[in-house]
Amino acid sequence: MCSNNHHNDGHVAALVPAAIGIQEKLIESSPEKFYRPAYVGVRGWVGIELNRVSDEELKLHLHEGWRLIAPPKLQQAFDDSQSDADKESRKPTSKKQYVIKAKS
Repeated sequence: MCSNNHHNDGHVAALVPAAIGIQEKLIESSPEKFYRPAYVGVRGWVGIELNRVSDEELKLHLHEGWRLIAPPKLQQAFDDSQSDADKESRKPTSKKQYVIKAKS
């Protein structure tokens, strides 16, 4: 979920589910970046201030949160697609590469 200064709380953040105990650890370790959001915070969700997190870190938290709530069949389909993409990226190319040298 996204929070855009909800009820003037001052947070522009992504709200994601967190595994048991993770919410507290994140908030304790970095309270300027993480907070316990209204309504869903009691269920373990954590607020992540968007202006204080890198894209890579946000991607990690979003992915982990998704894993907590996505149905197993959807998770398996995602894992399979990632495996296929990895295999595709490791395939050797059959095209020969030529280097053209300029005359000096």
